[in-house]
Amino acid sequence: MTNALQTAFFVFSTGIVATVLIGLRSRNLQAVVNGVASAVAAALPTFTEFVFALTSGADVAFGPALSAWIAVAGFLHMLGMLGWYDTVWWWDHLTHSVSAALVAAVVYASLRAPSALGSQFSGPYAALFTVLFTLGAGVFWEFMELAARDIGEYIDRPPVLEYYGLRDTVLDMTFNGVGAVVVVAFDVRVFVSDVEQVPRAAETAVVGGSVLLFVGALALGFALERIRNGATNSD
Repeated sequence: MTNALQTAFFVFSTGIVATVLIGLRSRNLQAVVNGVASAVAAALPTFTEFVFALTSGADVAFGPALSAWIAVAGFLHMLGMLGWYDTVWWWDHLTHSVSAALVAAVVYASLRAPSALGSQFSGPYAALFTVLFTLGAGVFWEFMELAARDIGEYIDRPPVLEYYGLRDTVLDMTFNGVGAVVVVAFDVRVFVSDVEQVPRAAETAVVGGSVLLFVGALALGFALERIRNGATNSD
């Protein structure tokens, strides 16, 4: 199983790099920016291990499932950025479900690991918080898409993220919820062993992430209003 996950990580990470090269060749700024972000995200578990070893000497070794899942989610998103979002009607639903399930699985593991926040959350409360956190992350992402669109229009450049309207937002949030509900319904604890290696960091990430999602959504909303007012005044 470990070898299969490591192979999956290598294959899908290579796919992400390939999409970046395709984006560079076709001068597709969206593909390049999103591809670089996806590659960085896929490398984040390894980078985190390095940081812990460098700063505290801790021997942290995350399982291959985390890196593989991130790479899969990133590659699916990159295929969408290369045109599949427009040509395959269900592709956006798939990517949101997979990405939301990843977020939910990490948060759920942090709330169920005995050495992290698990001692403070019973099963129902952990499930509820996981779903709400995942939906909050989805709201933040939608604000990011809106901000990318408005900034692109303001500077007269193609946006790095596409916003497809209110109906698409409702569907995105629905499938974000589907991904989260699947994780808690099947009690997916695949990342518990990873969280138990860094319980303090996991607690900080969940609590800090909750605050940042709230503050970030408000800040993006305020920034969007300023951009739109600036565009209106310039007209």
